[in-house]
Amino acid sequence: MTNRSDSAFDAHLIRMPDSIVSTYPSLIDKTIVLTGATASGKSSLAIELAKRLGGEILSLDSIAVYRQMEIGTAKPTPEDRQQVPHHLLDLADPDEDFSVACYLDAAHQCVQEILDRSAVPIFVGGTPMFLKAILRGFDPGPPPDWAFREAVEKDVERFGVEPLRTRLQQVDPLSASRIAPNDVRRMIRALEVAKATGFPLSHRQVQFDQQTHADACKVFAIQHPRAQLHQRINQRVNEMFRIGLVDEVRRLLSDHGELSRTAAQAVGYREVIEWIRGGESTPIETVIEEVAAHTRQLARRQETWFRSFSEITTVQVADFEGFDAILEWLVERVSG
Repeated sequence: MTNRSDSAFDAHLIRMPDSIVSTYPSLIDKTIVLTGATASGKSSLAIELAKRLGGEILSLDSIAVYRQMEIGTAKPTPEDRQQVPHHLLDLADPDEDFSVACYLDAAHQCVQEILDRSAVPIFVGGTPMFLKAILRGFDPGPPPDWAFREAVEKDVERFGVEPLRTRLQQVDPLSASRIAPNDVRRMIRALEVAKATGFPLSHRQVQFDQQTHADACKVFAIQHPRAQLHQRINQRVNEMFRIGLVDEVRRLLSDHGELSRTAAQAVGYREVIEWIRGGESTPIETVIEEVAAHTRQLARRQETWFRSFSEITTVQVADFEGFDAILEWLVERVSG
């Protein structure tokens, strides 16, 4: 590695914090959660379920929190929002950073307000980190230290991933054993938390590893056969481009210049931004296929995450005779 004492990897920079960051408790006992891979049809089901139960919908989507990002996020239409109240949409401008903690502040407040109205809170969406925070609670840790991250990334570029992993094993061996060997982003975050707080990330998160059995929860994941899901994704992507995704991205860039890190990396937006800034030199059909391929990859990652949650009851669409049958089954399950 390096002998420089000011290397971004240096463990002696860890210090004790002035205070521990507040944590967010689980909301699993207060809400219904309907999740699933992108394009699985969970939003339509949620609207009908909310109408049957007297519910209100809370978005569980890390990109739908941004204003002006409508088409690429498949946000509920004005007609959808007239049928059922929707929350946790349009909370930030696209050039603003919006953390999990920001989301949870708003989510916990919304849930309490909905309960105070004697309505039923129904979370709907597929962002895994948001989902985990709702199911098991969340310790946000310190805010991002972008200077530290950039310094570590430069060290990784110069020395490779192995020294980063070695340093993490010294600072937080449990996190090192849990994080994939090449997951640089998560390894940097673990070091960043230890540096800022004086506590290994794994020690701070122990309380959030507790699992609840699916039978004790109202948490459901809609799942289609792989080929059918891919077809739905391809249709959705084609429709997004047909109704104006490229123009939406142009407006975002015109209005805001640089988008936030999260907004700019969202599937659909990232590819179109790169295409526009690259001079639009490739056919738009190539971009459409790229977005579809990346969306299919996203769906696979989401489904892998969902399988790791004991709280989730998987709803296999192929086991039911249509939309209405799934809806009736859900109503019966959550009303029991």
